[in-house]
Order: sequence, then C-alpha cells, then structure tokens
Amino acid sequence: MEEIIQEVIVVEGKDDIARVKSALNCDVMATGGYAFGEKFLRELKKVEARRGVIILTDPDYMGKQIRNRLTEALASPKQAYLPQDKALYKDDIGIENARPEDIRKAIFRAKPMKKSYEETFTKADMIRYGMTGASDAAERREKMAEALGIGHGDGKQFLRRLNSFGITVEEFERIYGEVFGE
Repeated sequence: MEEIIQEVIVVEGKDDIARVKSALNCDVMATGGYAFGEKFLRELKKVEARRGVIILTDPDYMGKQIRNRLTEALASPKQAYLPQDKALYKDDIGIENARPEDIRKAIFRAKPMKKSYEETFTKADMIRYGMTGASDAAERREKMAEALGIGHGDGKQFLRRLNSFGITVEEFERIYGEVFGE
C-alpha cells in the first residue's frame, strides 16, 4: 500500500469500507445504501470540491442506481467499476467480496464521466469491432469494458460509456489489440 489516493472513495456500506481500506491507503465514505439523504450529498459535495470523489458501488442493480444518483448530484466524480465476477462470493455480489488487487486495479483506472461529449464512436464502430451484432459481442464488450475500466453494459451502454469517458480511438485500438491480440 505505497500510493496514497487523494480522492475519497464512495462505497455503499461498512463492509465495503473495510475491504477498500485493506486494499488501499485512502479515505472512504459509505452511502449506507440508496436511502442516503440531502445531508450526505451536501457533505459529499464539499469533499468533492476539496479532494475529489471516486464512486465504487456494487456491480448490481442497486449499485447502479446509487451510482447514477451520486453522479447526477456531483460535479465530476470519477467512476470506478468492478466486473460482477470480481465481486462475487456464492450468491452475493458486492465490493466486500472483491480481492484487494481487483479493487486497486478498478480505482487506478477510475475516470470522470463527461456530462456532455462529442461522439467519437458510433454504432458502426461497435459493429466493426464486434461489440454488437456478433455472436460473442457480449463477451467481447465485457473484456473491453474491464480492460478500459468503464463498467460492463449492453451495446448502447457500452457505446455511451466509450464516448462519456472520453476514450480515444487510439486508446481503444491499443487496448483492443492487447485484449484480442489483433
């Protein structure tokens, strides 16, 4: 745990805090689930202004809802994603189940999502790279999303995230080559 993370990492619960702190030298705040209120958001906005925020929620439906709500409320939080298979223990999906090295990887790949963006990638690009329209498209998207640190999604979500996170064509093609050996 050499490198100190400047930003405050926002997770869902106490077990997530413990797991993230075991992986990184950082400060962590928990939302306590979806029911966090305006007081928590005001405090988080102050933290974001001073130090920045990285959102790391569980890779499940509720985690996505919490992430969306936080992203809407904050100016420019960084987004960190863990694939479901990296946060799974038996039937439980959560950050508290992730290995420290997977948490570190997700945090170091965190990127801010742009509220407005230019369309760098199109649906035609997704077809050309086999991210949609191919029999193995879902698997290919999952591999690329993990390598890029942008979170897994269906074809439309993947395309939106590529553009929202400002992924360049050069970055995409370099990672694509690393992942698929092409």
